[in-house]
Amino acid sequence: MRRAGGEMVVADTGTRFARHLAASGLIAPRSTVLVALSGGIDSMVLLHLLHTLPAPWELKLHVAHFDHRMRPDSGADAAWVRGFCRAWEIPVTIGSPRGELHSQAAARAERYAFLEETAARVGADCIATAHQADDQAETVLFRIARGTGLRGLAGIPPRRGRIVRPLLPFTRAEIEEYALRWRVPYREDPTNRGVDYARNYIRHEVLPRLERVAPGAAGSLRRLAAHAREEVELRDLLLDTIEPAVVIDEGIDRIELARGALLSYHPRVRGLLLRRLLQRLGSNPGRAGTRALVEFAQSGRSGSRIDIAGGIRVEREFDHLRLLRVRGGEDGQGVERPLLIPGPSTGEGEVVLDGDLRLSVRWILGRAEEAATAAAFDPTDLRFPLEVRGWRPGDRIQLPYGTKKLKKLFVEHRVGRAERNRIPILAEVGGRVLWVVGVARAAVATPAAGIPAFHVQVARTESSGSRRGTLGDGDR
Repeated sequence: MRRAGGEMVVADTGTRFARHLAASGLIAPRSTVLVALSGGIDSMVLLHLLHTLPAPWELKLHVAHFDHRMRPDSGADAAWVRGFCRAWEIPVTIGSPRGELHSQAAARAERYAFLEETAARVGADCIATAHQADDQAETVLFRIARGTGLRGLAGIPPRRGRIVRPLLPFTRAEIEEYALRWRVPYREDPTNRGVDYARNYIRHEVLPRLERVAPGAAGSLRRLAAHAREEVELRDLLLDTIEPAVVIDEGIDRIELARGALLSYHPRVRGLLLRRLLQRLGSNPGRAGTRALVEFAQSGRSGSRIDIAGGIRVEREFDHLRLLRVRGGEDGQGVERPLLIPGPSTGEGEVVLDGDLRLSVRWILGRAEEAATAAAFDPTDLRFPLEVRGWRPGDRIQLPYGTKKLKKLFVEHRVGRAERNRIPILAEVGGRVLWVVGVARAAVATPAAGIPAFHVQVARTESSGSRRGTLGDGDR
C-alpha cells in the first residue's frame, strides 16, 4: 500500500497481480501460457492481466476455448472468443466434445483433457485457469457439507501439475471492479444465474445467507483453506523426511518396510505413512482400514498376513512388513481386485471378490434396461471416480431414515459372515457408499425425471467360482 493525501490506498489489481506472480512463481517470465478462456468475466480479466503485464514478463500467450455444446448459444460464445483473440492477435484453439455431454462432471473431464492436449501441442509451460477467491470459498463449503478430510479442506490448489490458478487471491468483487475500470468485454453464461447445479446454489443461496448470519464467512472459509493447505504441506514434508528411514525397498508391485523403524513413530504418523504408500500401489483405505493396518503392523505375528481393499496384501516376516499388489496370488484366497469407474461415460470391466468370485460391471449414461442387479444415479451428484469393491469394516450407508453401518445392515438382512465378503459395494473412492448390490441402495444421488441417469449393473461372470453367490435374487 502507499500513502496519498494522508490516506492509505491499496495497490491496484494489476500491480498486485504482477507482485503475486513474482512471489508465487506460478508463471515464470518469458514462458508460454495456455489460457483457458470461457469468455466469462473471470477468464477475460485473467487474459487481460496476463496480456498487459509489464515488459520484463514477455509472456507468450495462447488461448484455449472449449465449447461444451450443452446450451443452444454456446457456439456464439466460441465465435465471440475467436473474434476477440483475432483482434488482440492471440492464437486460439477451439475444442468441442467427442460426444454428447449430460453432466457437469463429464463436461469437466472433457474440458481438462482438451486443455492438456492443447498445452502439449502448443508447447505451453503451464495452463492458467481463472478460479478466484469466491470459487475457493464455495468449494470449501461444499466439501465440508460432503464430509471431507484435511486435504479436501485445502480447497483448490494454486498449482496442480501444469495447471496454475493465479487469480485465487482475488475476489469476485475485485475482478468485477477491474473489468469495469479497464472496460474488459465478456460474455455472461445464463446458466450461472440458475440454482440447478450445486455450485450455483451455494453461490446464490447458501453463502449469501451464511454471510448474513456470520459476516465475513467467505473470507473465513478462504482462510480455513489456507490453514489446511499449510497443514497438508507440513504433513507431506514430515512424511518425506521419515519415509527413507522406513522404506527398505520398493518396486512396481511391492514396498518393503522396516517394522521397527515404522513402530518408532506415533500411531497417527504410522497411519499417514501407510496410507501414502498404499496409494502408490493403487489402494485408498478409509479410516477403519487404516486403523486395522496400523494394528496389524504392531501386533501381527511373523508369517501372518491380511488382505485389504485395492487388491493389496500386507505380510509380516520377522522385522519386515511387505505391501504387495496381488495379481492373482498363489491360491487367490481372499484376494480382492476392485474396479474403478473413471467418469459418467459408458464402459465395462470386472471385479474380483473373495479370491474367486468374478463379477462383470457395466455402466452407461442415458437409458438402460431395468434389472434387479442394476441401479441408477444422478451423475451430477456423484464424485468420480467410483469404485466397485468388497465391504470394509466401518463402511456406512445413508438410508431414508439415517446412516447405518454395513455390518448391522448385513445382520438385519441375514447375510452370513462368509457371504459378506462376496457382496459388491459401489462407492465413491474414499467416500460414501452408494449401493450394496442385492441388499440396499443409498438414499442419495436419486436421478430426476427427464435427466439422463448414470446406470451401473453388476452380474456374475460364467468363470466365477462355484461357491455360493450373492447376486440374482434382487434386493433383500
